Amino acid sequence: MKVVGVLLAGGQSRRMGGGDKALRPIGGTPLLERIIARLRPQVEALVINANGDPARFASFGLPVVPDTVPGFAGPLAGVLAGLDWVAAARPDCPYVASVATDAPFVPENLVARLAEEMQAAGAELACAASGGRAHPVFGLWPVRLRDALRQAMVEEGLRKVDDWTGRYRLKTVAFAGHPVDPFFNVNRPEDLAEAEKLLAAGSSR
Repeated sequence: MKVVGVLLAGGQSRRMGGGDKALRPIGGTPLLERIIARLRPQVEALVINANGDPARFASFGLPVVPDTVPGFAGPLAGVLAGLDWVAAARPDCPYVASVATDAPFVPENLVARLAEEMQAAGAELACAASGGRAHPVFGLWPVRLRDALRQAMVEEGLRKVDDWTGRYRLKTVAFAGHPVDPFFNVNRPEDLAEAEKLLAAGSSR
């Protein structure tokens, strides 16, 4: 299965005090750089979803695509932007893997696990879970559903990921939550400090 990774960096980072959360350093390295290093070997290509001036991500050498649904419409808007980019630039890749850019310990086998279990279950979509909780922004999405997603967002005002995935056969793939939750996300300054501790303790794998 050929997959393009979409790095979701289009949020407003209110709980972090604004700015680009993905550019905050952990262990001296930007969160985004760590996530790119983990996801790049798993996919055919990577694209960043972010709004505003794309020049601030120039050092990463990746395409930057903004939301096409206005008003900071949430992660589904980022997924849609990624699906549209793949349809135009990488039509050989039928799937997109979405990853939040505030999760520095994202699994190094994320895409393979999602793809394998989705296919085995005969599902249309897949998302990750850990510790009994689903993480729907870490998902596998078929490009063929992009027009249906656009219609749902634009005409119906749909915003919640669960409301969208509930319309299709979804496979939820559980990942071990120890020694650290691989979907630990950095929302607040104290989360950033905790991530630093986990990294220093060597628990991130």
